[in-house]
Amino acid sequence: MGFDLKTYLERQRVRIEEALDRLLPTGEGENTSRVVQAMRYSLMAGGKRLRPILCIASCEAIGGDSELALPIGCAIEMIHTYSLIHDDLPAMDNDALRRGIPTCHVAFDEATAILAGDALLTHAFAVLAGSVTTDVDVFPPPSPSLCLQAIAIVSEAAGFPGMIEGQMQDMLQEGQPTTLEALERMHRLKTGAMIEASVACGVLIGGGSRADMDRFRHYARHIGLAFQIQDDILNVEGDPKIMGKAAGTDRLHRKTTYPSLIGVDAARVLAVAHRDEALTALSPYDVKADPLRALADYIVHRNR
Repeated sequence: MGFDLKTYLERQRVRIEEALDRLLPTGEGENTSRVVQAMRYSLMAGGKRLRPILCIASCEAIGGDSELALPIGCAIEMIHTYSLIHDDLPAMDNDALRRGIPTCHVAFDEATAILAGDALLTHAFAVLAGSVTTDVDVFPPPSPSLCLQAIAIVSEAAGFPGMIEGQMQDMLQEGQPTTLEALERMHRLKTGAMIEASVACGVLIGGGSRADMDRFRHYARHIGLAFQIQDDILNVEGDPKIMGKAAGTDRLHRKTTYPSLIGVDAARVLAVAHRDEALTALSPYDVKADPLRALADYIVHRNR
């Protein structure tokens, strides 16, 4: 019997969302801050929770304790959500729908959305530092040394050397001719950097070796590109009702994508090639890495 990815994803999603709920203020009551309401609105709106799941799965794959990886994965999800809030703003992609509901700036207002994104980013680093407690319990913090190393990994991936630069390149390339190589460089930063950080933090917290880290980063770099290629394909031919967001926006914004540059069929072939390359990195590992193998396949066949 093969690995049951659907059951695994659902179990981890519930676990992650319970942890996210406990790591933020409640957002209830008449004295609750409007910015906290906006933070929770976007963070708790669902989604694949791919990044924290990758963090947990990578930790488990090398025999680590995923309870230690859980808050780090949650912090990464907060940073991912902040990036989506800001990407959706009128100054960027000007999207009105995300995960099937109005985007943060539509549901609240533009200034509140900016502050909610800022707050999620800042709160994520408090979580990474192990300084956030809850009414229910305290998440088990890794050692101070591991916390510092995780902060270094995530800050580089989320900051100007990584995701921020990728977003800048994405905006500068709108309506401009580009090459496949330039497109890949941009997506390695914009999408891939945080996916790689998720996996790297899981290996770090799990006690992996330098060789483990190199292999798992190789895996992450290739699934990151496969993820983005499939995203581009879905923007062309995906069902908005399933995706929870509009299709066709890349063409509207005159963005260069894999389908626009090499065609949909060739893009599919390229996504599968990246998946296959990712899987080679996991060949030394046993069945504990099966969730990562199944996730690589899921990434290129998903419909949202």
